Amino acid sequence: MKKKMALVLEGGGLRGIYTAGVLDKFLDENIEFDMVVGVSAGALFGCNYPSKQKGRALRYNKKYCRDKRYMSFNSWIKTGNFINKEFAFEKLVYELDPFDFNTFKNSKAKFYAVVTNTKNGKAEYKLIDDMDNKDQMEYMRASGAIPCISKMVEVNNEKYLDGAIGDSIPIKWAMEQGYDKIVVVTTRPEDYRMKYKKRTYAKVMYRKYPEFLKAFLNRYKMYNDTIDLIKELENDKKILVIRPSKYVKISRLEKDPEIIQKQYDLGYSDCSNMIKEIKNYGKN
Repeated sequence: MKKKMALVLEGGGLRGIYTAGVLDKFLDENIEFDMVVGVSAGALFGCNYPSKQKGRALRYNKKYCRDKRYMSFNSWIKTGNFINKEFAFEKLVYELDPFDFNTFKNSKAKFYAVVTNTKNGKAEYKLIDDMDNKDQMEYMRASGAIPCISKMVEVNNEKYLDGAIGDSIPIKWAMEQGYDKIVVVTTRPEDYRMKYKKRTYAKVMYRKYPEFLKAFLNRYKMYNDTIDLIKELENDKKILVIRPSKYVKISRLEKDPEIIQKQYDLGYSDCSNMIKEIKNYGKN
């Protein structure tokens, strides 16, 4: 019986361009998965994998990273969103670097985006099977809506923000779905651990959303516990992990095309170095 394969993609803003490099190598090698679940940038860049658009995430991020229409304080002041909704989720998707909606829709892989419900601070896993659907595109936008520099995204009378607050790397959820083999792509080197931050500004902004605020403030614990679990599962050969082999100094909202390219190249290279292991993992 054929093994069921799942792919789990961490976010991290423009750090996630590392994942784009990994996924483009998968496309070159015709490596397929039965399910893909992405968080934040893992979803926003990862959707180009089932749409089979190699190089798209790298291309538009390098081209527009310094464009104030894409992500800027100007947009934040005017709209409440540092990443501009009209430009990033409409003009870019439909005109400037069109997304292949049909190929995505016809993909055999189920694709999920993780969002965080601001009412209870819990992660929700949204099946995205039609990117041309308004609500589903809003779930994608919510998955990458960074707290404090993004307005809450309302869909079906629920308000959402960044999926990473509820579940930064959804390895447990993927395992619960019954997949035999799971590949995890992280965007931090192996020794990284998140540190506690006071986040005084968040305590003011989200005082009316106490459960979300609690999850936001305690995210560092959840993240570090998840990294420890991933390492344990990796040591037990229950999952396969692709992670940055070295540290690239890159911001979540990086404005330097050369650094973006460097992070992408690292992802492509790291995946290339593991390609035999990845293929064998899927067979065994």
